[in-house]
Parts: sequence; structure tokens; C-alpha cells
Amino acid sequence: MICALGAAICFGTASVLQAVAARAAEPGTGSGVDPALLMRALRQWRYLAGLGLDAVGFVLQIIALRHIPIYAVGAALAASLAVTAVVASRLLKVRLSRMEWGAVWVVCAGLLMLGLASGEEGSGTGSLALELGLLVVAGLVLLVGMVAGRLPDGPRALVLGLAAGTGFGVVEVSVRLIDSFWDLRDPALYALLLGGGAAFLLLTSALQRGSVTAATAGLVLGETIGPAVVGVVWLGDRTREGLAWLAILGFVVAIAGSLALARFGEPPEPAR
Repeated sequence: MICALGAAICFGTASVLQAVAARAAEPGTGSGVDPALLMRALRQWRYLAGLGLDAVGFVLQIIALRHIPIYAVGAALAASLAVTAVVASRLLKVRLSRMEWGAVWVVCAGLLMLGLASGEEGSGTGSLALELGLLVVAGLVLLVGMVAGRLPDGPRALVLGLAAGTGFGVVEVSVRLIDSFWDLRDPALYALLLGGGAAFLLLTSALQRGSVTAATAGLVLGETIGPAVVGVVWLGDRTREGLAWLAILGFVVAIAGSLALARFGEPPEPAR
């Protein structure tokens, strides 16, 4: 759980840097899948710094996923929005209202409940059908990104964020299924690479244009609910005996608090 929270700190700080960098990059084609936009964003030092934090966070995420249930890791990663809010309040001089500070503490309370209720990771190893299913979902994420680029800015950001979150969710589940990262015959490895790559492309496009708040809310929903269901139904994730109610309550509370803080994916308005 400490590793999951460390990953949340890395991801939450990175999102502030990446949102600013994506908005500073020259506009792209408008497509949800725009590699050229990603290349332009990579010229921004803030985006590179964010990627560095993402890399550290990903390592911590892998460690966490190997030891605790997916639902606990997912909720902790969603809590990165609380980190984003605090970082934005310090670095970007964004003022948090009492309600928003309350939401930060709500997230912390939800994570505390999850920490108390979570058992060890499930013993299920998944099936070949599940691994191939993840690969199909990762491909659909890329397809949705292409279609979403034609939508108006409002729904475009939400759909891209939700698709990106689904891609990151594929990564979470794939990490649990992979026996060896050097086994090139494992479909889960390709699901991880395709899902993660598609998610980065779509999230960059979502941050570059439209409501980043909507994109971030979609991201939280996409990367938490689906993987949590897969972990419980297919991989055997459980809670401590008699504490399932506390885990469910903690999960809902943490996600609700995170969604209340979704606006802190927004970059600051440029000075005039």
C-alpha cells in the first residue's frame, strides 16, 4: 500500500506538469490519436519531468499490484488527484476551498478504510482468454481514440479520458497476469504495451484541448472500476474476513473524493 501511495504521489505531480506542457504545445490535427502532438509535448521540459515521475510511479505500481488487490491499487492511484490538488495549491498558487480540502481528507479516509480491509492479492492467474480479451480491449481503446477526435470539445475530453483510463486499467490487470516480462509469447505483455501506449496518446490529446476536468474524471472511472471487477471476479482478490463492507465503502469514498477534485487536472490560465 505504501508503494501504491508513492505511485499516486508521482502520478499526481506528473499530471500538473503534463497538463501545462500539453497546453503549451502547438495544436495538433485534433485527432484523439495524434503521435505528432505527443512528440511536440516531449519538447517541453515539464512533460519530460512528468514522464520521469510516471516511470518511477509505474515501478511502484508494479510492486503494489504484485502484493495487494487491484481494487486497492486502483483507488490509491485515483487518489493522485488529491496529490494534484495539493501540488497545484503550492506550485501553481491555486486556492483550495474548504469543500475541496474536505474532499482531500475524504480521499484519505477512503484509502485508510481500504488499507484496513484489504487482504492479500488473489491467487488466480487468469486464463488465455482473459489475456486475449485484454489485448482486444487495448485495441478498442485505440479505435475509440480515433473516433473521439471527431467529437465536440466537451464530450471529446470525457470520452478520451475514459478511454485513456481504460487503457491504464488494461496495464494494471496485465501486470498481474504477466509471469515474466521477457516472455515474448505472452499476450498480456502486448496488451500492457498497447494499452499503455494508447492511453498516453489519448490522455495527451485530452489534456491539450477541451475540459481537462472532464478528461480527468473519465480517467479515474476508467482505471478503477473495470480493473477492480476483473480482480475480484477472475483473479480472486478478496478482503479481510468480515470486512468486505469496509472495503466497498472505502473504495466508493476514495473514488467520490477523487472525482470531486477532478478540476485539478486543469492547467493554470495564462497570465495577461
